Amino acid sequence: MLHRFFSTLRDAKIPVTTREYLTLLEALEKGAVAPDIDHFYSVSRTILVKDERDFDKFDAVFGHVFQGVEALTALFEEKDIPEEWLRAAMEALLSPEEMAAMEALPFEELMETLKQRLEEQEKRHEGGKKWIGTGGTSPFGHSGYNPAGVRIGGQSRNRRAVKVWEQRRYKDLDGDRQLGTRNLKVALRRLRKFARDSAHEELDLSGTISATARQGWLDVQMRKEKRNAIKVLALFDVGGSMDPYVRTCEELFSAARSTFKNLDYFYFHNCVYEGVWKSNLRRRAETVPTMDLLHKYPRDWKIVLVGDAAMAPYEITHAGGSVEGWNEEAGSVWLKRLVEAYPSLVWLNPEPEKWWDNTYSIRLIREIIGPHRMFPLTLDGVDAAMKELGR
Repeated sequence: MLHRFFSTLRDAKIPVTTREYLTLLEALEKGAVAPDIDHFYSVSRTILVKDERDFDKFDAVFGHVFQGVEALTALFEEKDIPEEWLRAAMEALLSPEEMAAMEALPFEELMETLKQRLEEQEKRHEGGKKWIGTGGTSPFGHSGYNPAGVRIGGQSRNRRAVKVWEQRRYKDLDGDRQLGTRNLKVALRRLRKFARDSAHEELDLSGTISATARQGWLDVQMRKEKRNAIKVLALFDVGGSMDPYVRTCEELFSAARSTFKNLDYFYFHNCVYEGVWKSNLRRRAETVPTMDLLHKYPRDWKIVLVGDAAMAPYEITHAGGSVEGWNEEAGSVWLKRLVEAYPSLVWLNPEPEKWWDNTYSIRLIREIIGPHRMFPLTLDGVDAAMKELGR
């Protein structure tokens, strides 16, 4: 299985070398990887993937090769992981006498023991290390803590979140998140243009004073409330290499929602293609055509794209380059359409600015949208971006 995993990574054009494969085998041999599929995923991605632009392809290959694997029993069967791991787990569970009796017991007989205990047990059991139940250390059961166990039914509570490599689930940004600082809001407020275009009214204090003085009695004057007339459309890159920046994007999103009354937003992954979405959980079923955005939002809207622009160059330059699905037109085509449709457009990049020239995909995007339109996702960068949009 491990050899097939390595070969499939190479077939997917992920630059994995034999040296890195041997390093992974060495980590398995020396016990650096727990017999848990999520831990194996984390360690193998760290060892085998050198460029974050290949994270998406690695996840797809991992899900294809290890689909349905809950524990590393398949690797035990192929002897790629030392049998000592299973023996060490059993030593923690059995008495010396039981361990001596199990000394020559092959894996198939261990499964037979599981079957026998299922037949012997007649009621629910919680805790302990023999019966099949919950919360214990038995190698058979649910929600226990045996690293080499077999889970019987239910949803494990010891998984490291949802299997990213299997479900590839992106997270919606939390617009209600409390900011740690108000400076981000202050930077966004540079983009303001107040106008009385709402139906709500507010007290006109100076008008009330003047009218009262003229009339000789209290004459309350009202006027339409003045609001920020700036309209902003935000497009957020989510998933993959953007995962480390979720908190920063949440803070930006929260600040923008409280600053701009006319704010709309959508998500994309890596590059804008023919479709964007509102909910990451339903991104397949409820995709919004990007062309609809170009028709719905007039030219006076301000466009803010947020993403690290770190991806394989072909995801920008070629049709079919998207890792989400087949795209009929290259990402560069859609970026050019956005630039032509909206004179006021900026890109906020959470990657440190000093790295931009060393990443080819960032250079490509800056060439498409204009080098003066990409800003770092810092307070100074946001401040400068708002000045650019306010021109």
